Amino acid sequence: MDISTQETSLSVGEAAARVGLTTYTLRWYEQEGLVAPVGRDSAGRRRYTEGDLDWLVLLTRLRRTGMPVRDMRRYAELARLGDRTLAARRALFETHRSRVLTRMAELEEDLKVLDYKIDLYRRNEEGR
Repeated sequence: MDISTQETSLSVGEAAARVGLTTYTLRWYEQEGLVAPVGRDSAGRRRYTEGDLDWLVLLTRLRRTGMPVRDMRRYAELARLGDRTLAARRALFETHRSRVLTRMAELEEDLKVLDYKIDLYRRNEEGR
């Protein structure tokens, strides 16, 4: 499919830079089925639209929050099927949200230990 010349589009490198991925990772996302086939220009080069970039930002956020690639792939499959999968997509996100909240609580506890040790070292340094 050719991208319309009226719509703003970006090359692989430009799109990767905009969303904070490497071109290698961006292509890997495509190979994994996380990204729908991207439009191409008349020379056959990939061209990413704003809609493609929005999707990539969502994927990077899901990955950054620790969502497994298999769940990301499942989400992409469900999204492509349309509105009849809204409940399944919500359930997938609710499950992931629960994992994120658990991890955040764990990180809060880890941070308390770090703060304790920093304070302990600071007091010991001042006592010398």
